[in-house]
Amino acid sequence: MSDRAENSNTSAPQPFAMTKAHWRSFARAETGSAVLLVTAVVVALIWANVDLHSYEAVWGTHLSVELGTYGLSLDLHEWINGGLMSLFFLVVGLEARREFDIGELRDKRWVLLAAIAGLSSMVVPVLIYVAVNAGHDSVHGWGVAMATDTAFALGILALFGSRLPASVRAFMLSISVVDDLVALVVIAVFYSSDLHLPALIIAAGGLLAIAGLRKVGVRGGAPLAALAIVVWIALLHGGVDPVVTGLAVGALAIAYPAGRGDLERASGLFRRFREQPTPQLQRYAVQGLAAAISPNERLLGRFLPWVSYVIVPLFALANAGIPLGTEQLAEAFSSPITLGIVCGCLLGNMIGIIGALSTAQVLSKGRLRPTVGWGSVTVGSAIAGAAFTVSLLIASLAFEGEQLNQARIGIVATILGAFVFSSVVAGAIMLLPKGRQARALLGKRQPQIDLIFAVDPGRDWIRGPRDAPVTVVEYADFECPFCGRAEPVVRELLFQMGDDVRYVWRHLPLTDVHPHAQLAAEAAEMAGAQGAFWDMHDLMMERQDALTVDNLLRYAGELGLDMVAFREGLEQHIGARKVASDVNSADLCGVSGTPTFFVNGRRHRGAYDIETLSEVVRTAREQAASAAEGRRKQR
Repeated sequence: MSDRAENSNTSAPQPFAMTKAHWRSFARAETGSAVLLVTAVVVALIWANVDLHSYEAVWGTHLSVELGTYGLSLDLHEWINGGLMSLFFLVVGLEARREFDIGELRDKRWVLLAAIAGLSSMVVPVLIYVAVNAGHDSVHGWGVAMATDTAFALGILALFGSRLPASVRAFMLSISVVDDLVALVVIAVFYSSDLHLPALIIAAGGLLAIAGLRKVGVRGGAPLAALAIVVWIALLHGGVDPVVTGLAVGALAIAYPAGRGDLERASGLFRRFREQPTPQLQRYAVQGLAAAISPNERLLGRFLPWVSYVIVPLFALANAGIPLGTEQLAEAFSSPITLGIVCGCLLGNMIGIIGALSTAQVLSKGRLRPTVGWGSVTVGSAIAGAAFTVSLLIASLAFEGEQLNQARIGIVATILGAFVFSSVVAGAIMLLPKGRQARALLGKRQPQIDLIFAVDPGRDWIRGPRDAPVTVVEYADFECPFCGRAEPVVRELLFQMGDDVRYVWRHLPLTDVHPHAQLAAEAAEMAGAQGAFWDMHDLMMERQDALTVDNLLRYAGELGLDMVAFREGLEQHIGARKVASDVNSADLCGVSGTPTFFVNGRRHRGAYDIETLSEVVRTAREQAASAAEGRRKQR
């Protein structure tokens, strides 16, 4: 068998740039929404301190919706807190379900750990708040101290950029999801008004109907939206805060990778529309494209921008207007409400998360350990002290008047405190030597493996050192234009990383949209049989628009291959078995599009520009080094 490995000393090409701006803007979304959130808080504070009367008058304006004899009348503050914020919790529920279906929470050990850490990060702050407020009538506001603000936490995390590994985000999100779920239960049980059983029965029936429609495969948004509105109104009349609706609906929306069959069906419908562009076929094509994406992704794509850039900042504008005169601040910071919230959130989260995770690791003898290093856990627990959205919601239910203002001051103070605490911890980690810094951030736990079939030098085509600590596997298609644009990125990556990375090509010809891809893949295999896989690979990637049989034969001639053997191989489809094996492995891994990258067995989701992939590879290299050192110490 011919040697399938090739060392790459290729000079650095121009990096991939076409979708770079798009992916960078997507990556900055959390930072941008956090900036808007901060801006809304600042505007609300200025507005309330310049003209408190107009601030209260605007948000106290009543808005009524009437249908015949039935009507619903709430002020703007209530519409935002109970209505628009239902969409915020819809997004929280969607992200929770996505993490459970295809994210970090697939590992049931991490589900258990996230639950333990999330509950501890709520219980300890509550205990601190209760201790500070013991003997005061404000003790009933204990729920304010228990909630981490997901938007602010992820925004603060985004400000650290590449100094913290991407896995910290999944760690933070996992804990925040548990936090939000329990917080909403607390709102429903402890901070709701008198309960009305008939209305709650209607709400429960509506949720069961939504679950039933999901179960039988109903994808239309109209019936689901109508039922969600019924549930929202029923909860409002039932005495339970209606924001629970969003979380419940979001948690029912399953997430899954787009399936090959669904994508092929969608492309077939689009081809029919292309051939005969009628309104009916246009409608079928749109429905087919939508059906190829999971309900979870469709809803997230639709609501996440609105929630991040409109609803949460609007909520901040309507709730963060607090008089901040010298007298008010002095009174607040001598108040047990403010002190309980600040101490509970900032200290309680750090004590709760670090304590719970370390105890779980000790009691399980190392079987349960965080997905990140203890340095990242410490930074994350400091960031988790940022309270805002849910805390303001509970504060508005628990307090009134001066007590409400004191609670709001404490909540706003936690955001500044969380940023300062986490910056200090992150700065201290950056001062550590490189090896210790990597262990502190990444830990020793092996990440989940998404790649079903491990790389086999006897069957896979490998470019780079066989013993490289990082392996990048790409499922690709020779006729795919996106694979063509990713190719120079891979070359740049191999050039930059040297002996630290090896690259593996696996075939995934998308025959429904690329008619020459299958034959091109077989041609590469025939060239590989003569020791020229990578030469043929490079030629075809450079000439993606010319992959007919005549073109492939011409390329074989240019490479000096045995033309008789090459032609016979194509005619007899000798390479088809290897191509089919790669396609089968892609299907088992849930890969349905190209290019799809795996880095050390973990599927890479997101951009594939040189900056992003380099950062992912560097993180994988540090994780591999940290894990290797941990194994050496155990021996």
